[in-house]
Amino acid sequence: MQNRSAQTHQRILGAALAVFAQSGYEASSVADICAAAGVSKGAFFHHFPTKQAVFLELFEVWLAALDASMEAARRKARTIPDAMMQMTEMMGNVYQTARGYMPVFLEFWTQASHDPSVWQVVIAPYRRYQIYFASLVQEGITEGSFKPVDPYLTARMIVAQAIGYLLQGVLDPGATDWSEEIHHSMKLLISSLMEAEK
Repeated sequence: MQNRSAQTHQRILGAALAVFAQSGYEASSVADICAAAGVSKGAFFHHFPTKQAVFLELFEVWLAALDASMEAARRKARTIPDAMMQMTEMMGNVYQTARGYMPVFLEFWTQASHDPSVWQVVIAPYRRYQIYFASLVQEGITEGSFKPVDPYLTARMIVAQAIGYLLQGVLDPGATDWSEEIHHSMKLLISSLMEAEK
């Protein structure tokens, strides 16, 4: 019984992801998600109190996969520059996954800006990644790989770069190979961090 409940939960999530990607967050209804998942509204509300709750769980699942990939890259690397380049290689897959859903994320984030409680949930990962990369940069300074820099400023640059590339990929997907572009820009940033003080 518990296994069937878990399967239903996952089916609703998968259906919601497909419906949001096809119709957008605002235009999608609980009825649309139920139809795509092949479940009743009663089953939907047993698992999720609102459409918003479904979206937030999808967002958390995506972030959890991103976190796991980043930590795997960090564990494999001998130095911080190596770790950052491995994370950049991984970003190609993240980019491909996110590109199809970024318009939905943007639509939801715009709406969330009018709801402080939801906005806190949405902005929390952004701040968490800033802290994560600041600690990574500080670790690079401590191990002697990076010259002394402001870790928080550098972390904000890294996060801004990642988000900027995702947005550009949504707006102009055919302009370039965005995964390759991310790789080269991170290499350039790491090179500047490793550059000897004049």
